[in-house]
Amino acid sequence: MANPKIKSSAQTAKKSNATAGRKPAGKSLYSKADLEEIFRRFSIQRPEPKGELEHVNPFTLVVAVALSAQATDAGVNKATRALFAVADTPQKMLDLGEERIREYIKTIGLYRNKAKNVVALSEKLITDFGGEVPRTREELITLPGVGRKTANVVLSMAFGQATMAVDTHIFRIANRLLLAPGKTPDEVEQRLMKIIPDQYLYHAHHWLILHGRYVCKARKPECERCVIADLCRSPEKTWDIPAPLVELPPQIIGAEAAG
Repeated sequence: MANPKIKSSAQTAKKSNATAGRKPAGKSLYSKADLEEIFRRFSIQRPEPKGELEHVNPFTLVVAVALSAQATDAGVNKATRALFAVADTPQKMLDLGEERIREYIKTIGLYRNKAKNVVALSEKLITDFGGEVPRTREELITLPGVGRKTANVVLSMAFGQATMAVDTHIFRIANRLLLAPGKTPDEVEQRLMKIIPDQYLYHAHHWLILHGRYVCKARKPECERCVIADLCRSPEKTWDIPAPLVELPPQIIGAEAAG
């Protein structure tokens, strides 16, 4: 049996510097067969991946995702659990008012501005969309505090559309693995949408987010726990043998995870 490749941090840094200058701009280093195998493995590991923001309907999902900017999902869930218990529609949120919304979400970063956006998007949903969350990206991004990433999450999680919501995890993964290198989230989104096999596209953004959150971590990727370690082209890789390909236990989200 071959020994796994283990690199020192100095070797990794040296290789990273050596390859940085010749990285093909915007080009994936993976063949179609590689991509099929990568996402096949993710599909076995997590057959039904889920987003980790608590919500009860499309409206509360829009609010939760908008609040999650520069905040953790766990932190947002802790704040919105009580908020959504009393305000799960645009009208109820308006009735609650900005000052009381601030009290519910004051543990979240930028909470004052976010409270204003929640009130403004609730008002716009009522005046422009009859209180219903729109089902197109073009309409969603007209809502205060809702950008392309938020719109893509809502389209996927609320309405079952295959989208690629590029958050910090996916942006990092796409560039670190040289999967779909790009300078901006929009560039990465476009390139991932082109290369991911159609049959895996619907769940792909959740697989990549969860892989980035729990395995290919920002500060130190845990390569020995990675099911695609043998396929990975990252110059930062420290391990060549893939982790056992087994289905993970079902995700425990929100209140269950907290309690």
